Amino acid sequence: SHLGGVAVVADLAVPGAGRALVGRIEADIGPIDVVVNNAGIDVAGSVLDTDPDELERLYQVNLVAPVQVCRAVLAPMIARGGGRLVNISSLAAEAALPGLTAYSSTKAGLSQFSASLRAEMSGLGQPVGVTLVELGPVATDLYTRIDLHPPTRRAFARMLRLGLLSLISPEAVSEAVVEAVRADRDLVCLPGRARAFPWLAALPRRLVGVALTGVNRDPAQA
Repeated sequence: SHLGGVAVVADLAVPGAGRALVGRIEADIGPIDVVVNNAGIDVAGSVLDTDPDELERLYQVNLVAPVQVCRAVLAPMIARGGGRLVNISSLAAEAALPGLTAYSSTKAGLSQFSASLRAEMSGLGQPVGVTLVELGPVATDLYTRIDLHPPTRRAFARMLRLGLLSLISPEAVSEAVVEAVRADRDLVCLPGRARAFPWLAALPRRLVGVALTGVNRDPAQA
């Protein structure tokens, strides 16, 4: 590409693929300074009607794989004296929406993992930052698939109509992530009007962090 990037293909639905991917890149290309866990899939529909194998694939790609990638890259980053992990989650992690039970739970797990990992790195005095990105609907094929499940489609249409959410462009997400990495920010929340959602959801974690360390480093901090 014009950025000088190299594509390394991996199927993150395969158990262990995330861990293996990090090893291949470190060995064949070079050190990893920033990881952006952006791969994700969605299944819109009731849990009862979702194929069990599809459910396993959803959890593998959305939650297990990014955890594997973070775990695999931590030791090399710490040894080199720094790095940043960026985990792309969703505002669905903070809300219960019809038809997104499985998807929301994977993103809730990723959001909690990111916050806890940041606290762990800080508590150990390690120089690895963790940025959590929680997004509303982004104008991609992933978003268009919610139309396949009427209850989900109606819920999103209602929130968009009330102005609680707005459709985000992929370019806006990319720019916000790059800026967050450059500024060592803990949280990216888009659209901005929904910023109160993760802040309120993270309030108990924030209070615990203050009680344990005396320092407010919850991901709700920008």
